Amino acid sequence: MGRVVVGVAVSVAVVACIVAAGVVGRRVQNRGKWRRVVRVLKELEEACETSVGRLKQVVDAMAVEMHAGLASEGGSKLKMLLTYVDNLPDGNELGTHYALDLGGTNFRVLSIQLQGNRSSILEHDVERRPIPQHLMTSTGNDLFDFIASSLKEFIDKGNDSEVLLGGKRDLGFTFSFPTKQNSISSGVLIKWTKGFSIGDMVGKDVAESLEQAMTKKGLNMRVTALINDTVGTLALGHYHDADTVAAVIIGTGTNACYLERTDAIIKRQGLLTTSGFMVVNMEWGNFWSSHLPRTSYDIDLDCDSPNPNDQGFEKMISGMYLGDIVRRVILRMSQESDIFGLGGSSRLSMSFVLTTPLMAEMHEDRSLDLRDVARILKDILGIPEVSLKARKLVVRICDVVTRRAARLVAAGILGILKKMGRDGTGGITGTRSRSDVNMKRTVVAVEGGLYTNYTMFREYLHEAMIEILGEEIAKNVILKVTEDGSGIGAALVAASHSSNYI
Repeated sequence: MGRVVVGVAVSVAVVACIVAAGVVGRRVQNRGKWRRVVRVLKELEEACETSVGRLKQVVDAMAVEMHAGLASEGGSKLKMLLTYVDNLPDGNELGTHYALDLGGTNFRVLSIQLQGNRSSILEHDVERRPIPQHLMTSTGNDLFDFIASSLKEFIDKGNDSEVLLGGKRDLGFTFSFPTKQNSISSGVLIKWTKGFSIGDMVGKDVAESLEQAMTKKGLNMRVTALINDTVGTLALGHYHDADTVAAVIIGTGTNACYLERTDAIIKRQGLLTTSGFMVVNMEWGNFWSSHLPRTSYDIDLDCDSPNPNDQGFEKMISGMYLGDIVRRVILRMSQESDIFGLGGSSRLSMSFVLTTPLMAEMHEDRSLDLRDVARILKDILGIPEVSLKARKLVVRICDVVTRRAARLVAAGILGILKKMGRDGTGGITGTRSRSDVNMKRTVVAVEGGLYTNYTMFREYLHEAMIEILGEEIAKNVILKVTEDGSGIGAALVAASHSSNYI
């Protein structure tokens, strides 16, 4: 009997040891999984590091590249395109002005009424219309005839007596396709993007084509200003605040423009304007510097893109790409561990399935159980039943990627102001100490959902500007949100360059 009892006891002990070993083994295994995941996160944090010292290097690099781009064609990754806009609206414009905004599969036509004295815009009518699919691959005549017909219908409905009686009106035309500008009111199409493919328009003046179509429809209108949306944002900002000297768009895409002295545009020596200034379209999405904190995820995203080795800055800061960078990090973690489920998810391997607005929603989830994070991981990435610990990890990834982007945008903006001598240092060759500089009030117009709708992005951007400039100088740099630079801004540029006004 004693032997039986001893045998049972030994058996129980053996089983207990096996169970305990299994529990310990699982704990060790789980710790190992988390160590691998934490290592991936730590590598990401180190690669995305944006210390104040590094940001100041980006500021300097941006200013230097701007100078190089103004010195010669092809001298910099920044194109530094001349816009021929040398007279920004100052609030004294009068009358009714029109604008067309063609930037994708929809176009808009609008009118504004101005009363002068920097008053609020009296009236603002706008109409959006889709471009019929067949016109996107038809002929230039067909496309611009359709646009001119829509403009005429808009004017007829608005009962603009001057146009209806044959009087002339000015039109601002926002044309968001690659164009070589020859003057403020003319530009040759370089190539189509965004699904358009109209061969007979390439190499032709788009403003002239629109004017010919308007004439056929009996409209006595002229294209006074051919611009892009960033220039329109600067014009709208300057209309409301004369201290506005630059504009940045931070949305799905990104770009910047600013007011440059004409004598600093060395590649066009002898260029003269009545104001002594000209708006320069930087096309800053193509900025690059060895000081930018690039990760393996950025390199892979670039290689997988339709335009590798192009638009490097944009791919690190714009709404088109931030969500996909986060997706790539989560994918890497799922390959290192099963914290996101065994075998991963096929959706996790789909490029751009995680959009930046969804990423922002996860980042700004304030619920205790991070239910929005869980919902998006399940519905969008096909990862169900993620632990709270793993959800917190996802929020941290979003934070690292967003913080880097926002701080780089801040450095880019301050690079522009450094080139202009408005960052408190006296400019690109300035040697004065900050205490010697009388810092002017400087306004930068900002447009785009990444800045306006994403609170954490906006806060990180402002934080970085203060860190780089110091609190005292940062007080003089104001970022002001504008709305509809591509529409209202275009009409305002037309107004400021109208022969009736000038």
